[in-house]
Amino acid sequence: DGKMTEQIVLEAKKRTIKGKQVGSLRRQGILPGIIYGRLGKEQIEPVLIQLDLHESSKIINKLTGSSLLSLNVDGETYPVVLREAQKDIIYGTLRHVDFMAVSLTEKLQTAVPIELVGQAPAEVNLAAVVVTGITELEIECLPKDMPQRIEVDATVLVDMDSAIFVRDLNLPNTYDVLTDPNEMIASVTYVAIEEEEEEEEEGELADLL
Repeated sequence: DGKMTEQIVLEAKKRTIKGKQVGSLRRQGILPGIIYGRLGKEQIEPVLIQLDLHESSKIINKLTGSSLLSLNVDGETYPVVLREAQKDIIYGTLRHVDFMAVSLTEKLQTAVPIELVGQAPAEVNLAAVVVTGITELEIECLPKDMPQRIEVDATVLVDMDSAIFVRDLNLPNTYDVLTDPNEMIASVTYVAIEEEEEEEEEGELADLL
């Protein structure tokens, strides 16, 4: 089932500082960003923005590409999706965010993460392993109908013949699925015995060190 989202709101301000001077903003705990895209039928001029790094990171780090949020910039609200979040390679802190403004009345295509939920009985009873196939679903829908994630019930994986394909998903008709219905999401396989031996060797090695 697609999870509908409660409204996520992010506060931002217009940014006048750009180019080389942006580093000084970062040192003050400010996250630079940009909004581009469209409002209604019109392409908008890109808007340079700045956010509070600490507060906005808590929200941005949880977003997926299919999270619709309201970006409040000096009192003006933009419906946006996160397009890119650049992170510092060493510290993992956000360095720059790109938001795409979307028209709420026009459909857009997006990739939604697939999340397997529950435990597969085959894993418990048969010591089998669940193999995952595709990890996201390409869909087309209105921004307001965009699910954060698609939850897939793993409890149907009961034996070696069990598999879940895109065509098996019971999805709302608020969006069209563009992914091939025959793509596999999850199936069941036996565990290879070799893996266990390797682990034992590693254990012995650890004792020697």
